[in-house]
Amino acid sequence: MPNFCAAPNCTRKSTQSDLAFFRFPRDPERCRIWVENCRRADLEAKTSDQLNKHYRLCAKHFDPAMVCKTSPYRTVLKDTAIPTIFDLTSHLKKPHTRHRKQIKELTEEDIRKMKERRLASSIDQLVSKKDAAAEASSTEDEPQLSTEDREFREYLRSLFEVVVVLGKQSIPLTSDRESEAQHKSNNFQALLDYRINAGDEALRKRFEATAVNGEFLSEPQQHQLLDVCENTVREEMLMEVRESRFFSLVTSDLVQFSGEKHLPLFLRFVNQQNVLREEFLDFVVFDGDEASLVEKLEAQLTERWGLSMEDCRGQAHKATGTSTIKMKAVATLLMEKYPLAFNMPCSHMALNLHLANSLPYPNVQVVMETMRRIGAFFRIPFTQAELHVAISTHFQKNEEKAAALMLACGAGWTEQHSVFDLLLDLFLPLLLCMDRVWENADGKFSDSVAADAYSIAEILADFEIIVTVVILKNVLTFTRAFGRNLQRETLDVFFAANSLTAVLHSLNEVNDNIDVYHEFWFEEAVSLASVMEIPVKLPRLFLRKQRGADVDEIQVESYFQEYVTVPVLRGIMQEVEDMFSENNIKALKCLSLVPAVMGQMKFNTTEENYADVYRNDLPNPDTLPAELHCWRIKWKHRGKEVRLPTTIHETLQLPDVKFFPNVDSFLKVLSTFPVLKLEENTSDTASERLQVYLGNVAPALRNKSLAMLRVNTHVKHDLDVMVDKYCRLYPEDEDATDATDATEEDAEVKA
Repeated sequence: MPNFCAAPNCTRKSTQSDLAFFRFPRDPERCRIWVENCRRADLEAKTSDQLNKHYRLCAKHFDPAMVCKTSPYRTVLKDTAIPTIFDLTSHLKKPHTRHRKQIKELTEEDIRKMKERRLASSIDQLVSKKDAAAEASSTEDEPQLSTEDREFREYLRSLFEVVVVLGKQSIPLTSDRESEAQHKSNNFQALLDYRINAGDEALRKRFEATAVNGEFLSEPQQHQLLDVCENTVREEMLMEVRESRFFSLVTSDLVQFSGEKHLPLFLRFVNQQNVLREEFLDFVVFDGDEASLVEKLEAQLTERWGLSMEDCRGQAHKATGTSTIKMKAVATLLMEKYPLAFNMPCSHMALNLHLANSLPYPNVQVVMETMRRIGAFFRIPFTQAELHVAISTHFQKNEEKAAALMLACGAGWTEQHSVFDLLLDLFLPLLLCMDRVWENADGKFSDSVAADAYSIAEILADFEIIVTVVILKNVLTFTRAFGRNLQRETLDVFFAANSLTAVLHSLNEVNDNIDVYHEFWFEEAVSLASVMEIPVKLPRLFLRKQRGADVDEIQVESYFQEYVTVPVLRGIMQEVEDMFSENNIKALKCLSLVPAVMGQMKFNTTEENYADVYRNDLPNPDTLPAELHCWRIKWKHRGKEVRLPTTIHETLQLPDVKFFPNVDSFLKVLSTFPVLKLEENTSDTASERLQVYLGNVAPALRNKSLAMLRVNTHVKHDLDVMVDKYCRLYPEDEDATDATDATEEDAEVKA
């Protein structure tokens, strides 16, 4: 959103030029002088905090000596800067024109006081000019960088440029082990060789004395370069997070690095342009118990990144497999310490998949792991075509059904809300497809792909798995529409929050009549198994544990009711209640602040009833009821041509939302909730970019720093900042000089 100059008769805005704009100072005394000099009567009643947040003056109203350009991207004012250059007469030439910025008429007393203040300001500016001149002269007296220092910095710049290229292109630092042993080289050194041959003088001078086939840089030096790159990119994003204050913590599936499991960390926040961002910032080693993991997360966010966990307004953990239980405990511990860090589902994962992953039962976890394997299997070339052939063969008498299934099982079908319904429809074609790949009659697939197909088919052809999929499909039918609405527009999320009671009521009704429901569901599983000629029997593991006992008396239907249906149903009910607690639902109901939601509710909303929990996040909480009333009236009595904004992002982009500071702050807090989807104009998310990197690079060749560079290619990579930081952290010492001299002597001896 552009910044407009608050000075009278000034129409400049930030989108029209590169002119700098400056906030009114927070200091009440300095802010009062700025307002007096502006001669804006309408600004006198506002507080310094309000003026600092919503009003700017452009650089044209300041003496040039008061303006400092600290870098090509940053312009600041001196601490004593006072605006003194204003046009207070041009409006008199157009007496009939209505001016929004009314100029205050001054009395003699006002003029006298302003003269005194301007005199003091002039003295201060004179002192500032003298200080600036003295600083400039002292800078001239300082010794300039030596030729060696300049060459060293150019050399570092070339190294950082190579590292950034490696990161952006997902190129591993080293090649695979076999190739490295044969060629005595790696990707990093190969790129350095290329730059030297292309005429990079800084690199050539540095490495011309290096022994043939020797390493240009040692492994510790390479790690130093990577650390500096990673920290520079991260700091760029953290500056924006600190400016926005409120954020949410999001974690993703575990990633393998150097034989250790790591937890990816993302932060959600609203930047200064009121745009919702979700950025990848680091990995945390996933070891120890839940309490130690919580301590690691806190230390990472507070001690290393300079954030406050008191400003965390949400958390979401996309966990799978055995890590699910641990991450649920982590979320609970974080909420105990920070009650406003609400645990919510992540917008990147369908709610039904999240609920199924949260169940700790082995049979459910086998189903979910098999689903992930099936999703990965059909990303292999030619496998999707085999599935289409199997669908056509099985449904050759029902072409309409076959066409619908082919369309439904496209890319990412194992991550949909209705994945279990689709899996049951595809069960027979899926087994047929796996058998064809396993047989591999035309030799189209590798041995590993064929073996994977055989393994998946063996798992699916188990009656316990069939029963589990049927139970999951039927139980999660009650949460499917609710989960879909959570990933849609703001209006849908609001109505989903209001429909939770009905969802829980339906699940409780099933629980009260579990005998009847289980009978129908078990018959469905038996019918599917009989079509595939899979025997209906007790699980092999259960029979092995009951060895010696009389298992003939145990009914198969009763067993699956006790050990599958009841645990799955009650586990999902508990997870829904935990994930959508009373406070979580109250927070989501505050989405009625969005004008389109207000319109649907006939402007009869009561956000103030749910706002107490965020009272400390608002700039003027005492005026919230009156401000909300004005907010509703504004939209209720809008013009016919005015369209109601439908999302939080669209609402925050309105130019007049700044006149409702409580509403503005409230919307920014709500926008960080992990359950809300990112804006549609986001081409790809940080989570998707991380998955692309992990898919392109083999586990043995992955590097955390290069992953950071690849995922955050949109962040500015300032090579000069990297060079400065490296010189501060790792100055060239005598040891390095001695090592260089020794290398040169060795080269001379060999020559």
